[in-house]
Amino acid sequence: MLTSVRCVLTKLVSSIWRTADAGGDNIFTESPGTEDIRHLRGSVVTQLCLDYGMIDDAIYFTSSEVLGGIQLKEGDQVNCIAIRDGAEKGWKALRVEKSADAWEDGGRTSLEADSMQLRPLIGTVTSFDGDSGYISQTTYFTRYSLSEGYEPMKGDWIQAKFYINPTQWTTQAHSVAPLRYSRLNQVRVTSVYGNSGVVEDSVFFSLDSLLLPAEYKPSPGDLVNLVMVESCQSFYSWRALCIAPCHQSMNFAAEPLLEAELNHLLENKGGIDVSDYGQFGDLMLGERCELVLWIQNNGSESQTLKCCDFAGWDSAEQFTVVTVSTAPNQRQKPVHKNFPESSEEQVGDAKEVERENGAMQTDADLPHDARKKREVEISPGERVSVVIACKAKSLGCCTELLLLHFSSFTIGRRLLVTVGSEDENLLKPSEVYCPSNAKVLSKAPSHVVTVSAPKGVPRLSKRRLPNFLPSFPVPKALRDCVESEKDVLAVQPCLGEALSPSNMFSRFSTLLWLEELNAEKELREFSISGALLRKGGVYLHLEVLGLAEGRPNLNIGDRVLLKKLQSDGLEMEYISYVTEINDENVSLRVNSNFHHSYLGEPLDVEFTYNRLTMRRCHNALELTKHFGEILFPSRVSPQTHLWTGEWMDENPPAENGDTSKPCVDIKSKATQTKGKGKQTSKPMPSKGQFFNPDLNPCQKEAVKRVLEAECRPLPYVLFGPPGTGKTITLIEIILQVYHFLPSSRVLVCTPSNSAADLICVRLHHSGFLHAASLARVNASSRETESLPEVLQPYSRAGEDIRHAAFHRIVVSTCSSAGMFHNIGIQEGHFTHVFLDEAGQATEPESLIPISFVSERDGQIVLAGDPCQLGPIVKSNLANAFGLGMSLLERLMTNPLYTKQDWGYNPKLVTKLIYNYRSHGALLMLPSKLFYLGELCFKAQREIVDSLCQWKNLPKKDFPLFFHGVRGTEMREGNNPSWFNPVEAVQVMLYCCQLAKKLYNPVHPSDIGIIAPYRKQCEKIRVLLGKVGLSDIKVGSVEEFQGQEFLVIILSTVRSSESVESEDLQSSLGFLANPKRFNVAITRPKALLIIVGDPHTLIRDPCFRALLQYCFSNGAYLGCDPPQALRTSQIISENE
Repeated sequence: MLTSVRCVLTKLVSSIWRTADAGGDNIFTESPGTEDIRHLRGSVVTQLCLDYGMIDDAIYFTSSEVLGGIQLKEGDQVNCIAIRDGAEKGWKALRVEKSADAWEDGGRTSLEADSMQLRPLIGTVTSFDGDSGYISQTTYFTRYSLSEGYEPMKGDWIQAKFYINPTQWTTQAHSVAPLRYSRLNQVRVTSVYGNSGVVEDSVFFSLDSLLLPAEYKPSPGDLVNLVMVESCQSFYSWRALCIAPCHQSMNFAAEPLLEAELNHLLENKGGIDVSDYGQFGDLMLGERCELVLWIQNNGSESQTLKCCDFAGWDSAEQFTVVTVSTAPNQRQKPVHKNFPESSEEQVGDAKEVERENGAMQTDADLPHDARKKREVEISPGERVSVVIACKAKSLGCCTELLLLHFSSFTIGRRLLVTVGSEDENLLKPSEVYCPSNAKVLSKAPSHVVTVSAPKGVPRLSKRRLPNFLPSFPVPKALRDCVESEKDVLAVQPCLGEALSPSNMFSRFSTLLWLEELNAEKELREFSISGALLRKGGVYLHLEVLGLAEGRPNLNIGDRVLLKKLQSDGLEMEYISYVTEINDENVSLRVNSNFHHSYLGEPLDVEFTYNRLTMRRCHNALELTKHFGEILFPSRVSPQTHLWTGEWMDENPPAENGDTSKPCVDIKSKATQTKGKGKQTSKPMPSKGQFFNPDLNPCQKEAVKRVLEAECRPLPYVLFGPPGTGKTITLIEIILQVYHFLPSSRVLVCTPSNSAADLICVRLHHSGFLHAASLARVNASSRETESLPEVLQPYSRAGEDIRHAAFHRIVVSTCSSAGMFHNIGIQEGHFTHVFLDEAGQATEPESLIPISFVSERDGQIVLAGDPCQLGPIVKSNLANAFGLGMSLLERLMTNPLYTKQDWGYNPKLVTKLIYNYRSHGALLMLPSKLFYLGELCFKAQREIVDSLCQWKNLPKKDFPLFFHGVRGTEMREGNNPSWFNPVEAVQVMLYCCQLAKKLYNPVHPSDIGIIAPYRKQCEKIRVLLGKVGLSDIKVGSVEEFQGQEFLVIILSTVRSSESVESEDLQSSLGFLANPKRFNVAITRPKALLIIVGDPHTLIRDPCFRALLQYCFSNGAYLGCDPPQALRTSQIISENE
């Protein structure tokens, strides 16, 4: 059987299969001689046909290869690049240029040697329509450029060669092939949903780009052989390129069969015609209405209606059968709304029939024999009415399937209802959505006079700075390329290469500039024309609508341009600085003369980008050019241990590890870390003892490895999945280094102020540090009021930076650490650099603190989780070329840091696996999807089990459920942020049921609501304020990273079932991100409620797995589930 399967696969992808057999990891690396490339000048077009031509009777070309789309004629002289795959194949032109265009204008040559070169390109496929596509959003390729047997898909990692069109600033790829691929034998198909599926829970496939034997379609349970390519498909890293069966399961084509059965069920049959009007229309919550369906016997034989039933799609059981009656003279009636519960419509001589689950069935208490006598016989030509009632209980659109069982067949009819609430009226769009158009740049004035404002008293005098931070301006060529929407590879070809020590500086510099150009573009969209400012005693005050939600994102110290055009064409440009921000009001410091003379006339306002962090990143790249062995490690060179003592475990763990004691902060009310009052002094442990004796074995192992620093200066990775005590471990490491390595000086950095503050608070409350040992360095623009009170004694800024740099423990953000360069701090000043939440920092940002550690003897620790949120990168181009990948995530792909069959190298990586946060039911799915099923449940039972018996749980002792709501996604005004009123109301109802229940209510501060869009958060806050629950935190996923709550309610917002499933980005937006999904579902401790549209979400692999998990455990309620869920349930039951 295996031989025949290999024959099939060999025919499908012969070149791929043969090389995969050879065992090569990178089988598309071309060997010398496999391709022949020639650069020809002065050749002649010798033949032209309808859609192709020949050059020198030897080289084939089509019009798409002709530069500029010029119409060639026979006899034209041309220059071209031609290629031949193998000695036996013919020549094909890659590019053709007419010689006249190449040599006229004073002998100008556009086919310069630089542009003629075929350069290497490594990237991802960002689009492919079957005929052509783009790599990393910039480089065009056609189907003819694909390697034999390769069918690309968006997300595939590829390697190719590209050439530059210098006249159009575009690039085109050739020899496009997968970057890596491998083969798997006799593996099982795990699941199939629509056009996609999964093999062995790890390899994704899409039927749209999958090579299969004739008449075969994968089904769950099939045993298959496959060739897979490296590809980013949600949380899957591999995609099946071709599959062939070894053994087919009995579930062959189960889903199409179910669809066919449903279609057959909806057909009239046996001479019976059933009206197909099942629309109940719009009902308000709690409202009841009835609908009449007619059954007409148009056949020649009598038929017996045995009973009426429902398929059970509607978990709320909103539909009931009221009566079935014969009414030969009555016409079909419309929907009757608000029908009194006490009265029933009289429809002829009512003959009521059984309905097994009908809560309103009048004869439900009759014995079974009595019910059978209630069967309705329908004679030829007779008509029967079925009255269906709907009691609106579940918000949103819902569908149910009515089943009319006859003696020898069944006819089905869909029933639909849309349920709303009065509270939705509070959330209606304030105005029709109209996307804001890009600001049209006005004609530049003939002359501009710029008037500057004083920047205020600087906290750090430039005259005393030994080092000035260079400007690192955006190169004009790059700016022109981006603004004219040309291909960035034409300006910076190194972006197509794999990242290496030799191109790191130029590559990351370009990516930072791309991000900066994107930020400038975004700010221009928020420019205000004709703004009226309010004049204050010292400042001018400007109202910026949308500022409260970060549109635009302004900070203290940012520069704002105020422009006024004079009648003579002269433009006055006044530079102002942001001094205070209150909600949507900004206070601006301006030139004193302008402030006095301003009389309220309209001004044009332009916001500018603060380049300080970018300049620090550029500078760090410059300072770390020689850090190649640290940033691109290829071998481990053990060094003498920094700490050589013996560890004394006072309470050695049992054989299986005693991890019952919590080693993370767990609270039931106000779940986030708060101050604990005065610092308490504790007895100092001896060398070899732990400051926190409750650490588990994994945490203790990490502490020991960092203190020994055997592999320094290679970075050490503390891999901390959610709730595993990463921060607690890092605090222990800092204390150990401080107390037992007396020559040490520690720099602790995080990407955000909140994370840095948390580290300081934890160190303060440890009781093992005095005030003089710790310094919290803050940016000059940070307001003192935003700093936690307990950290005021440790806070340093401005002139205090010089003193702070010589503390033994210094804590700051990555960006603020760049201030140390200004005051002359050199490499090696800090012996240890710890980066907490390292996965959230871009690599250049991480290099700012790393640049202060010795490249020979320093110890770098990266603490974080590469499976959670990464850096925030808004430029699509910069993201496509790798700026969105953190140093932590990149290192985890290095062979030295990747997991082997025996685990991670303990000298370089420690993975924490004991979860002290969540209930086991909440932990199982993320553990399986993101952490290889290795997370172990160790949370305190009294906390995580506290809501296991909540009355609204579909399944007791399973504190997780998905509430299906088919609502409507909306936008308003010119704000692109989405909101969903129906979901917002449902979220509010659950908050009321939790926080206002009579017995043991959940405190509002223990509830967190996550929504991916700012506008949805705003709408939910409106509803919560109405019911007195404003203390509940509502925010985006990013605002919840690193936090935990007793209860999390997730509103997914998007509901766009009509969008094609392939376009996940447009239909799901932020949701189509596995890292964001992982953070969202790992925040709760005792209860997780997901509110969303399952028919939209099932397109995403992460939400599909969540839906399947809930559905298979009886934890789904709300609207009718997608057919794929029902299919999978049938398959699992059969198995």
